[in-house]
Amino acid sequence: MSDLKEEDLPFDKLHEECGVFALYGHPEASNLVYLGLYALQHRGQESAGIATSDGHKIYSVRKMGHVAEIFTPDVLNQLPGNLGIGHTRYSTAGDTSLRNAQPLSVACNKGQVAVAHNGNFTNAIELRRELEEDGSIFQSTSDTEVVLHLVARSRERTLSGALRDALLQIEGAFSLVFLAEDRIIVARDPHGFRPLAIGRLELPDGQPATIFASETCAFDLIGATYVGDVEPGEMVIIGPEGMTRELYTTPGVTAHCSFEHVYFSRPDSIVFGKAVAESREKMGRLLAIEHPVEADVVVPVPDSGVAAAIGYAAESGIPYKQALIRNHYVGRTFIEPSQAIRDFGVKLKLNPVRHLLEGKRVVLVDDSIVRGTTSRKIVRMMRNAGAREVHLRISCPPTISPCYYGVDTPTQRELIAANNTIEQIREYVEADSLAYLSLESLRDSVDDTNGRFCYSCYTGRYPTLVQIDEIVLAKTGCC
Repeated sequence: MSDLKEEDLPFDKLHEECGVFALYGHPEASNLVYLGLYALQHRGQESAGIATSDGHKIYSVRKMGHVAEIFTPDVLNQLPGNLGIGHTRYSTAGDTSLRNAQPLSVACNKGQVAVAHNGNFTNAIELRRELEEDGSIFQSTSDTEVVLHLVARSRERTLSGALRDALLQIEGAFSLVFLAEDRIIVARDPHGFRPLAIGRLELPDGQPATIFASETCAFDLIGATYVGDVEPGEMVIIGPEGMTRELYTTPGVTAHCSFEHVYFSRPDSIVFGKAVAESREKMGRLLAIEHPVEADVVVPVPDSGVAAAIGYAAESGIPYKQALIRNHYVGRTFIEPSQAIRDFGVKLKLNPVRHLLEGKRVVLVDDSIVRGTTSRKIVRMMRNAGAREVHLRISCPPTISPCYYGVDTPTQRELIAANNTIEQIREYVEADSLAYLSLESLRDSVDDTNGRFCYSCYTGRYPTLVQIDEIVLAKTGCC
């Protein structure tokens, strides 16, 4: 890996963890988009935005903060129309500002257009440079703006044609939702890295509304039915003339992101056609089979470790206990703790239940270890609460490589598993034992019998050409 730093790049970050939502054909579009984003809040807590259309004009509101804070009833009343898109964004490096909040919008020769994006364009740096050299002026540092410039500069007369032209120039991972004055257009990359589900909501007049979302939990909240997914390499257009589906390119080797099932998606969602809770529980069961240990209680690191811990407890017969309580209302704190208050940040989020831990041998189940610092703090917390032994079990393989397809991970030099043995990691996190789920069992957990998932963060083998500035990492063969 290169020593190139992300702050040296012309984008705010390489990895966009986001949630997207789109709706066509409902008189209360803004209210439903709001509810959809509310359900997708876990995919991004930095900023959120909604754009709607009344058939003639696009209205847009995007602000920093959480969905419920931004979209009060008064704000939603400023967003008329029966079609709309929404976005909730998360960023961990670089430019955290309103200019990068989405949906981004522009008025061009194709009319008014707004776009929201989940994923990462791996050739965005190159495309941006070419566009700037050709006279384009960028208003944000997000790679999403690249697609707007490509659409605006396309010689195709229609928006769908211009978008098709733009998509053929983009590489990497993306689920895109576009809003025009009278239609919604959505598209997914040829490998299907990021999820994009299709839903249907029956209306009293018999005309159903069509919905697209990063996860099906957004459908559940508004009473919509999950009917399938936008296919890899597919573009779906829905407007006054109805809905059309077409492949804008030949689909590549399917590479669904396995981390969506390990951690990122909500357990009540169906992602890539499979229930997330089922996958995670099976990860826990297989983890118990692969790495058993004599213990008194199984304790999850909430919330992402809960389903796997339930599976581990069920398979091992060791009682499951919710002995770490999460504070769901933690935001940024402006209190600077004194040096005497150790592990302050983790204590804000998690608190142990001492009477469940005192004198116990604990199996602590978490979804992953990235840098290792948080895991060490949690292990210390368990010991301080009286745990006699702490055996750490991780429901995925060691994370050894960064993700370039839309999940926020550090550089390789910051990934503890890329630079240390499992025994060295165990010593660092101060656990009595440490074990990870095998890659074979992860495949089994997500029912990947045909090699349709991406495991690049665990293998270092990428399914596409990955470009970082002047450095080209041609690591192919994801699986």
